Amino acid sequence: MKKYLDKAMTFAEYEKLIDDLLEEGKTTGLNQSAAMVGYGKLNRQRMHRLAKTVQVDERTRAAAKRVTRPMIWLVLTEGWCGDAAQNVPVIEKIAAESDKIKTLYILRDENLDLMDRFLTNGKRSIPKLIALDAETLEVHGSWGARPAEAQKIFDDMRSKGVGSAAAHEELQRWYNNDKSESILREFDGMLAEWGGNRVDVAA
Repeated sequence: MKKYLDKAMTFAEYEKLIDDLLEEGKTTGLNQSAAMVGYGKLNRQRMHRLAKTVQVDERTRAAAKRVTRPMIWLVLTEGWCGDAAQNVPVIEKIAAESDKIKTLYILRDENLDLMDRFLTNGKRSIPKLIALDAETLEVHGSWGARPAEAQKIFDDMRSKGVGSAAAHEELQRWYNNDKSESILREFDGMLAEWGGNRVDVAA
């Protein structure tokens, strides 16, 4: 795992990479089609909006403050990914509530060997957060690529033969209505599970 951490980026570096590529009319990854670059632009706008509007509520903030185990959250992501745009800014804000959590970001398409260890239903879905012990690099858990309710909606649509583009459009509508509530609630429990405490966050 150390080799991935050595080449991972901070959130600020990840944002700068996306912005620098967009200035050149590019996005992350090998597919540099006009469509992919367009997704990159749209999802960067989503990231900006969420950075300004998402607020970590008191419940999640308290769960983060109770973390006692130093952790690294290594996040596989790409600048063109709609789910990453919706979830990564929230992950970053949750982590910022604890001085025990450090976030690092790494591009999926350059690290498929790592991605293939953390598939979602057999797919290379992102973002994928890997929670590591900061000292031993033991994996305490993972999350992604989207909140459970969103994953169910996506899986149901795909099982009915709905195309990927249409399924992702429906997901974006779900994200807009959910307003990051689902990811915050899921992380309440994971912070307790991963963070070295056993407080019942459902109470």
